[in-house]
Amino acid sequence: MVLFDSMSTISVCTAVAVAALIYFGTGKQPFATAWMFLKSLVLSRKYLFFFAAVLAIIALNKNELKLEHWINVDYDLTPYLSGWEGDWPAWLQSKVQSDWLTAVCSVFYLVMFQAVMIASVGIYTQNKNLKLYYSFCVALLLNYFLAVPFYLFVPVNEVWYVHPQVQFLILDAFPRFEQEYRALSGLNNCFPSLHTSISLTLAIVASKSGIRRWAVFTWVNAAVILFSIYYLGIHWFTDMLAGIALAVGASAIGLKFGAWAVSDSPGKLAERVKTKFKPSRALGSSFNK
Repeated sequence: MVLFDSMSTISVCTAVAVAALIYFGTGKQPFATAWMFLKSLVLSRKYLFFFAAVLAIIALNKNELKLEHWINVDYDLTPYLSGWEGDWPAWLQSKVQSDWLTAVCSVFYLVMFQAVMIASVGIYTQNKNLKLYYSFCVALLLNYFLAVPFYLFVPVNEVWYVHPQVQFLILDAFPRFEQEYRALSGLNNCFPSLHTSISLTLAIVASKSGIRRWAVFTWVNAAVILFSIYYLGIHWFTDMLAGIALAVGASAIGLKFGAWAVSDSPGKLAERVKTKFKPSRALGSSFNK
């Protein structure tokens, strides 16, 4: 049951998922949203700054393993910060493991996790909701900024690597995970769980969007991902708890900052986009709510 044979396949699936989610969240064609996003980057230095900051912190996270190798931490905290759930992960796999469940969990872990992040930018931009755009950016920055030091100095190995009865089920869907994906997700980068914290952060922010179907979907996405981190044999209970705490704190700060960032000039970027650029007749309906 191989779903992904390379990172290229995951990238293509992510692009398709992003397009579908943007249409689902806005009712607009994805190309119209992409055009609105590009115009926003050009017209607002603040919008560009926050987007660049998010890209920078994601790049830092992707290069975290190089920093980890350079720092060369030689201790292992897995025995102290894990195992409180006992044999529950092994029991879960033994009771519910199936090909279709492994496929669903792998798709959400590998594709939907990042697709929802990218789609969030498009949806809040298309809906001219700068408050949530800035909230999203700040909350995402905090998630990565606070997690990276733990990955550098608090090494905790994944469950399957430690527990002899737990299988690393994601290999069934993506056999080349270790060769192609591992560089983005270190074996001992468990605490806190960023899949938990970011998926919950996206759901909390989406709850303030006023788009009920989008809010409901992000909560479903978070629930499936929280289940997947156990079912696939990756995270410990403590990783999840730390991820939840990180999500609550980051989203609360992000939402407060978003409200402050637009309080002095509400709708400024939206008005500039509307007046400075005149869309063609073919796309005119895509830019007007």
